[in-house]
Amino acid sequence: MATDTSEFSYLPAQAEALGVPLPEVRRLQLPLPDGRTLSALRFGTDEPRLTLLHGAGLNAHTWDTTALALQQPLLAIDLAGHGDSSWREDADYAPRTLAADVAEALRAWTAQPQLVVGQSLGGLTGAALAAAHPELVAELVVVDITPGIDVTAGPDALRAFYAGPTDFATRDELVDKAMALGFGGTRKETERGVFLNTRVRADGRIEWKHHFAHLAAQALAAHDPGTAAAPSVLHETGWDDLAAVRAPLTLVRAARGFVSAADAEELGRRLPSARVVVLDATHNVQETAPTELAALLTAALSPSGI
Repeated sequence: MATDTSEFSYLPAQAEALGVPLPEVRRLQLPLPDGRTLSALRFGTDEPRLTLLHGAGLNAHTWDTTALALQQPLLAIDLAGHGDSSWREDADYAPRTLAADVAEALRAWTAQPQLVVGQSLGGLTGAALAAAHPELVAELVVVDITPGIDVTAGPDALRAFYAGPTDFATRDELVDKAMALGFGGTRKETERGVFLNTRVRADGRIEWKHHFAHLAAQALAAHDPGTAAAPSVLHETGWDDLAAVRAPLTLVRAARGFVSAADAEELGRRLPSARVVVLDATHNVQETAPTELAALLTAALSPSGI
């Protein structure tokens, strides 16, 4: 397990493996009106054209390889309760709540409407952002999420991953657990993810940086579509937000992810103008197919679009 305390210590080797230059990368901090802080990574020195939003239980560093492959100025934001952003005392991590923070960040850190890319919870947050603040979003790419996805597949694995203690003696314990449940790629890649998503407490124990590890059952229940008579709030607001998006919309479905072909067909039925692209990847597409995702996003940034 890595012992370098710099959060950027992995980037040179990642850039070398991709055969690309290492851009300037720095951490940003934005004080919010309620006293919390929102944090992000900024890649490059030019004005960002692209903003990346991670999924539940992840953080901005999940995008590192994709960001390096893109070679574009961009922001990767730590959503509230994740990474270096403050936890919410009310534990409200619904997409519309998270989107309000992202809107503050884009007003502070960008000068033009963004190509917003959101994976999983970040995708639903991106939809809420585009619906409420259309002036901030030039285009929306939603990665492997639709409202009301089947909770009997991947999300059950997430429940198993976050069940039990939220602190550990070593990071290797977490790496072993992640690999046993099928998360991450190689052990080296999984070690990197665990290192960047945990911190050492004053007592020497390792704990997750994100609040969701402490709220796993509640957070993952938010994905439950409910019943036909009583669909979950997230199910309804998610579809309402997607329907209100006026920017071009693309769903990236991971062939080995959480969104089934039937889920993608449902999105196409509800949103006929949306484009659906399938990539050979697991749910965390940005980690298991980063160059393919980067190529798709580079095309979206071109004058002719995707």
